[in-house]
Amino acid sequence: MPELVRRRALSNGVAGQRWLTSLPEVVAALSKQWDVTVGSPFDSGTAGYVAEAAGPSGRACVVKVAMPLDMDEHDAFLRSVTAHRLAAGRGCVVVLDSDASVPAMLMERLGPNLAELGFDVDRILETVATTLTSFWRPLDATHSLPTGADKAQWLASYIVATWTELGEPCSSQVVERAIGYCDRRAAAFDPGTAVLVHGDAHGWNTLAVGDGTFKFVDVEGLVSEPAHDLSVAMREYNQPLLEGATARLTRDRAEMLANWCDVDPIAVWEWGFIERVSTGLANIRDFGTDQGAPFLDVAQRCL
Repeated sequence: MPELVRRRALSNGVAGQRWLTSLPEVVAALSKQWDVTVGSPFDSGTAGYVAEAAGPSGRACVVKVAMPLDMDEHDAFLRSVTAHRLAAGRGCVVVLDSDASVPAMLMERLGPNLAELGFDVDRILETVATTLTSFWRPLDATHSLPTGADKAQWLASYIVATWTELGEPCSSQVVERAIGYCDRRAAAFDPGTAVLVHGDAHGWNTLAVGDGTFKFVDVEGLVSEPAHDLSVAMREYNQPLLEGATARLTRDRAEMLANWCDVDPIAVWEWGFIERVSTGLANIRDFGTDQGAPFLDVAQRCL
């Protein structure tokens, strides 16, 4: 069991402990249900158990057992399945089967992620951006996915509640700035130009296909402005930003990502700040200060 997965489960009380205890039985049942042999777990990831598997013909695949600690997270799993199927393998992994009652997915197996390939930060960011441009596509009005406006409003509430719960681990100015940006991005939502976005596109979720191209895993599934999807590339890889002129380096990253994807750099900056604050707080709650503080430190320096 990857340590961060175990820590997330144990930090969430009875629900997390129940998930850990039931996992061996769940994996055994899925192995029989999908006629696969489940092998070793992957070390990456924080939100569930992901392991290599092989089908009866030897086809390489992956079993993912999500960790839905509440109804919102169970609904998020259902949205992820929907988004994968809407994408139909273009820019993201193919889902071979799923079981919402567990919940779990059976997926095609891809190659190593960008971190495992040893890419430097700039190359990771460029590869993520390039892969996003192959993933984005407009959707018709029949989809049931949440919008960027919905997500911005949810993040605003989450940031305030979690900041208060944790005893205010960053300045009120950081929180106020993030809430202001949430309001701006919610107001900017335009269904006429929105596309299917990944929602968590970073280097660990970007895997090699084997032909020089890449695909995403762990698609969250939203309908939003493309700049929204660059927020995760903005929030990650904090150390290089903290080692120099943080505000300038962070602005430079926003401009670079925006230029690669032909989107508004201001929107990239604002979504990135929101994600940086919400992720920093979430990491403190689930994994401790060492995991969350760098996100909030960058946000503070960018005020």
